[in-house]
Amino acid sequence: MPENHPLLHWYLPARRPADIDSLAPTALAAERAGFDSLSMPAGGPDPWALASGLCRRTERIGFLVALPTGSAGPTVIAQQADAFRRFAGGRLRLDVGAHGAGLTHDQRYGRTDEVMAVVRDLLDGRRIDFQGEHVQVEGAQLSDPAVEHPVPLYFGGESPAADGIAARRADVRLVRSAPPAVVAKRVARSRDRNPRLRYGLRLRLVGRAEASEASEAWDAADRILDDGRSGPAGDAVVGTYDEVARRLFAYRQLGIDEFVLYGCTGPDEPARVAGEILPRLRTLTDAAAVCGA
Repeated sequence: MPENHPLLHWYLPARRPADIDSLAPTALAAERAGFDSLSMPAGGPDPWALASGLCRRTERIGFLVALPTGSAGPTVIAQQADAFRRFAGGRLRLDVGAHGAGLTHDQRYGRTDEVMAVVRDLLDGRRIDFQGEHVQVEGAQLSDPAVEHPVPLYFGGESPAADGIAARRADVRLVRSAPPAVVAKRVARSRDRNPRLRYGLRLRLVGRAEASEASEAWDAADRILDDGRSGPAGDAVVGTYDEVARRLFAYRQLGIDEFVLYGCTGPDEPARVAGEILPRLRTLTDAAAVCGA
């Protein structure tokens, strides 16, 4: 994708029951529509199992796999990620979450910081010794790691602790959807710590052709918002194709490099977003680049 256009990820809903056959049509639709990866959330079926199954059904699209750091140690996580990237020919990004049963907020974030440090070094092919408060590793190293396939680390969270971890460990800082003024503050707060960070926005959106269809769009958004497990948390952007594209462009102007998008369920929605909204966003982005905006 051209450098002045964002990376695009399509969110698959974390619902039970879910199986490869029911999710494959949406995955294939997102691939045909040109999305860069599928966002595989935690909280539902095992994201590693879903990603592995869908990898066999697709050819190009990548997988942004949610990684609850409280579920496994960093060496196991690194082994899983290395195996997946080897057999998938890359196609892997890790969405790291700060989890841990029985831990306080500070302990969860402290453990996540240490886990990300160890996972990063292992995936980069290093042999490491690490003695942290929550993680202890001696002489750990992956056997013949597939270092030719780098694995970007994504990290969200809204607290100052999350800002620090993202600045030290992440490639992409994920931000929850919010009005542009709020997103601008969050991006500025993290950019002060690490100017090389990229920024991704988790965003629910519903677009339709005409204003007369606004009620349909709102109804669709309500169905998303009523189901807290159905998509990325945060505000929804609802309106005509032009209105939604303008909002995405506003976020781009604030420094958002990637979007994790979610609309109505089913295979028709990725095609609608890619066919109607994204071309309008690219037109706005190209015009701004020509004007030097």
